[in-house]
Amino acid sequence: MKKLKCIIPALCATVLVGCVKKEETQVDTTPIVKLEKVSYFPVDQTYEYTGTIEAFNSNNIGPSMPLRIGEIQVEVGDFVKAGQPVVLMDKAQYIQQKAQRDNLQATYDRLKNLYETGGISKQDLDQAETALIVSKTAVQNLEENSTLRSPISGIVTARNYDRGDMSSALPILVIQQISPVKVVINVSEELFPKLKKGMDVALNLDIYPGETFPGKIHLIHPTVDARMHTFAVE
Repeated sequence: MKKLKCIIPALCATVLVGCVKKEETQVDTTPIVKLEKVSYFPVDQTYEYTGTIEAFNSNNIGPSMPLRIGEIQVEVGDFVKAGQPVVLMDKAQYIQQKAQRDNLQATYDRLKNLYETGGISKQDLDQAETALIVSKTAVQNLEENSTLRSPISGIVTARNYDRGDMSSALPILVIQQISPVKVVINVSEELFPKLKKGMDVALNLDIYPGETFPGKIHLIHPTVDARMHTFAVE
């Protein structure tokens, strides 16, 4: 009986010691998590390039055939409206061609009467009709070129002739639309799939330091320069 009493306390002590060690190793490892509401917003990506300012539209004023200039009604720096007469060509050639057309018309009418009575062949009448058509076309071209009008509203930026000169390869006047203007830049090819027509851009000009002008992409050239690895954007 004494041996039994000695063993029981030893077993109890062992159990108690094991319980104490287990409680000391329990640590709260629950992570602290902070919740936020997800939101979407655009992030600006800024790229800077050097560009060239150009007129939005440019038109060369000149006749479709060599003609002598009668009068130039505007000067460099003048503002003109679309449809406004700017150059009057000499009408001597027009008057001469118109007289020839009238003569050919009279000849055709006379030959037509003869053909109807059997006086001439169909071939003779056709030749007269062809000559009349050619003359009418020449008169129409001269009439359209007798008064040159500006197709756009803009500023006269160049004048290459004076009154009495014969027009040739150079245009008589150059008229440019400078409001708005366009800026042409060469952009890295890596941005080719990212740029879209109508996208907003911000422009800084050297002549207006500190100012930013809003603009939009008007045109994206579809080819990439193989040597420079860039493409043009207006």
